[in-house]
Amino acid sequence: MSSGVTHEVHALADPYTPDRGDPAYAVTHYDLDLGYKVSSNRLSGRAVLDVVALEDVRRLVVDLVGLRVLKVSVGGAAARWTHRGPRVAITPLSPLTRGDRTQVTITYAGTPGPASTRWGDVGWEELTEGALVAAQPNGAATWFPCNDHPRTKSTYRLAFECDSPYDVLATGALTSTSVRGSRTRRVFEQHVPMATYLATVHVGRYVRRDLAPAAVPVTVALPAALERTVMHDLGRLPEMTRHFEDLFGDYPFHDYTVVVTADDLEIPLEAHALATFGPNWLDGQRRHERLVAHELAHQWFGNSLTTSTWADIWLNEGFACYAEWLWAEHADGVPVHDNAMTHWARLSRLPQDLVLGDPGPDLMFDDRVYKRGALTVHALRLHLGDTAFFELLRDWVATHRHGSVTTDAFVDHAEAHAVRAGAARAAESGKAARDLLETWLWTTRLPGLQAPS
Repeated sequence: MSSGVTHEVHALADPYTPDRGDPAYAVTHYDLDLGYKVSSNRLSGRAVLDVVALEDVRRLVVDLVGLRVLKVSVGGAAARWTHRGPRVAITPLSPLTRGDRTQVTITYAGTPGPASTRWGDVGWEELTEGALVAAQPNGAATWFPCNDHPRTKSTYRLAFECDSPYDVLATGALTSTSVRGSRTRRVFEQHVPMATYLATVHVGRYVRRDLAPAAVPVTVALPAALERTVMHDLGRLPEMTRHFEDLFGDYPFHDYTVVVTADDLEIPLEAHALATFGPNWLDGQRRHERLVAHELAHQWFGNSLTTSTWADIWLNEGFACYAEWLWAEHADGVPVHDNAMTHWARLSRLPQDLVLGDPGPDLMFDDRVYKRGALTVHALRLHLGDTAFFELLRDWVATHRHGSVTTDAFVDHAEAHAVRAGAARAAESGKAARDLLETWLWTTRLPGLQAPS
């Protein structure tokens, strides 16, 4: 039951997801203790959020969608709260001063389901047998209370109890398993800071297979009946990981897991050190191997380096798309420039109304963001030359490892590397790189591509 106290909701910093996230505070750690019944799709939970106030605040706004709040406390003391739509407004007994740290504990329950957004349904999804979470960009609140925005990244502990016949996979390392009657409790810990939309859990009837030889451990969880086709299509993942390490730098996590559901899925999707595919994308013919490369590349671009705002999404999708072309050249001999020119020609025939550096919420997942983003990366490579470009890329990844990035920061980074590579004409080289990126990022007209030297 609500306390009956009415509050206004904080103004939001990100216009792409105006009904999510509270910029007045950050969550440094989530401790989640969840119980799930597959047959009834019933979820109950207790979430403890370690928060730090980023400004003086009289209340905190937490995101929670489609689930019912039962109890709230702040710093161990009961707090007043209201739950309207996707927002839980919490008033501590005493206001918080900037820099104050406390714990917010929320007990909740209900029947989880996806949130309806302008991009379709996102978040918790019930499957024929089991469930999954596909939360990008704002679906994390469909299964746990959170400050749902990529601007801050947190560590996690997730205890998840479920019916024993089902396997459970989640973001984080499995640290303990215990069985009590017909239920199994698993505890996962994620010590690398992670954005809320990259947290996931999978429930299903899976077998697990390892891909080897691999410098990075790669595990595939899949329905047993799909093993032959799936393992064929994912067979080059270890080699793909090694190649991307050569190009981008060390793989940013301890391992990589691919979950293949029994149900067909509209699209594959990345999570922290994990990717999800439906069997419709892995048919034994390797026809969609570019998507395998795309989701793997997101471990560097999107998951380790996470955009500070959704306006910067090209930094995720443009680099992941470019990785598709890099893999096609390495594995199948298709030159990157050929792919670039093919997609440049296609984009040139489409409406020229997209601003890559800020596409707006309606166009943030438009395929033109992906392809023009990749072309922007390629244009920079052609401008700098391979040696300087890949040095820039590895330095970008290493400098911002497990952090947050912006478009402006990338432009500054590219300019600095161009200055370094320009030697005697350093200032002119830096300005030329900045001008090139500004044109690709902030004008609607599709720029031309120079021929490779």
